[in-house]
Amino acid sequence: MQMLEQVFGVIGDLTWGWSLVPILVIFGSFITVATGFVQLEYFGRMFRVLTRGGTDSGKISAREALLVSVGGRVGGGNIAGVAVAITLGGPGAVFWMWAIALIGMATSLVECTLAQLFKRADPASGQYRGGPARAILHGLGENYRWLAVLYAICLLFAFALGFNAFQGNTVAGAAEASLGIDRLWTGGFLAVLTGIIVFGGISRIAKASEVVVPIMAVGYILMAVIVIVMNIGDLPGVLVSIVKNAFGLEEAVSGGMGAAIAQGLRRGLFSNEAGLGSAPNVAATAEVNHPISQGITQAFSVFIDTIVICSCTAFVILLSDAYVPGATGIDGVALTQAAMVSHLGAWTQYFMTFAILLFAFSSVIYNYYLGENAISVLTKSPFATVALRLVVVGIVFLGAVAPNATSVFFFSDPMMGVLALVNLLALMMLFPIALRVLQDFRKQLRAGVERPVLDVAAFSDLDLDPNAWPKRS
Repeated sequence: MQMLEQVFGVIGDLTWGWSLVPILVIFGSFITVATGFVQLEYFGRMFRVLTRGGTDSGKISAREALLVSVGGRVGGGNIAGVAVAITLGGPGAVFWMWAIALIGMATSLVECTLAQLFKRADPASGQYRGGPARAILHGLGENYRWLAVLYAICLLFAFALGFNAFQGNTVAGAAEASLGIDRLWTGGFLAVLTGIIVFGGISRIAKASEVVVPIMAVGYILMAVIVIVMNIGDLPGVLVSIVKNAFGLEEAVSGGMGAAIAQGLRRGLFSNEAGLGSAPNVAATAEVNHPISQGITQAFSVFIDTIVICSCTAFVILLSDAYVPGATGIDGVALTQAAMVSHLGAWTQYFMTFAILLFAFSSVIYNYYLGENAISVLTKSPFATVALRLVVVGIVFLGAVAPNATSVFFFSDPMMGVLALVNLLALMMLFPIALRVLQDFRKQLRAGVERPVLDVAAFSDLDLDPNAWPKRS
């Protein structure tokens, strides 16, 4: 076991340690420039998805896919991760989280567009399946199957197993600390709830997310807005501090500007997952008329995660007395909880526990679906999916009762690092195709088409599934 930990430790150092964050930033910046700042060009269109309902065909709608992906992106990182970033990097880390989110919106748009383009209609469930693995298989060809398999294995172990254990552990720890509930009871409750949802497949996951995600997001944002309004006089000073610290004009922690950049970029990327290759698996399930439409929707998911929800946590912390620049005695969830208590009273620790439960549970069902999609690439056996569902239920329970899930599932972060590198390699190779699809979308808009439709015949040189797209009249 010790040797395995050392091996995965080396992998983690080679990915998250020095290579992955710079590559994500550089590639995201390149995409932003090469697409003509597409995330700003279509920013207004992002909000339209909120007013659209379900589909007549019974397939996953664009809004449902958005809510599932928001539920997955929004998790412990939005509560604990932001607090850690501020503790280690100072207020300036928030600025760099915003910056990487704006770049990540373009990266997410492209990776989710490609996932949509190469999606397949699943004859068994009637739903669509796609993601980076299928984009590799159908976009790059059979010679790259090994790369798709490597991606699927990393996706399965990092998200469906490792990260689900972490989510269970986070919820159980918060319930034990604030409510005195034994981890065994929390683990059992989470396991039963997880089983009810995941055994219903992507359709039930989407329906659950339509209920859970708006409640958790709106509730948390509302609490943060109340705090901001109560401290509105101090808000300009906080904003100035964020900018000054971001550029080294105001020292808050050791490391100054460098610490702010490092923590902001890393925590931002880890929170919104842009470029990491996870969200495209969900993006591909939506029934839309054009791949770019879902790419725009998923860029909006990054905006909600980091610009909106992470900012809420940051303002709650920085407007409170709980945050002391340079102090390291309290961080993570505890700092966010202490900040909320200082603003609104002791009762908010129960609200925070409930928020953590919803945030973590939405991530659990999202992580499960990523594992299911990975399994569908590795094998066609229906028994494998059933086995995965049982394993995930067990993993959530074991993660909840374990004192420290990190020590057991130490492989998660390193495998996520490999997953991201594989995804970025595929993105680089398929980027010309994404540009071509974007040009088709723009051309239709210029011609006065309000809702562009993909004409499969116009992309006959690509290995697309004609059953996955509307028939052109």
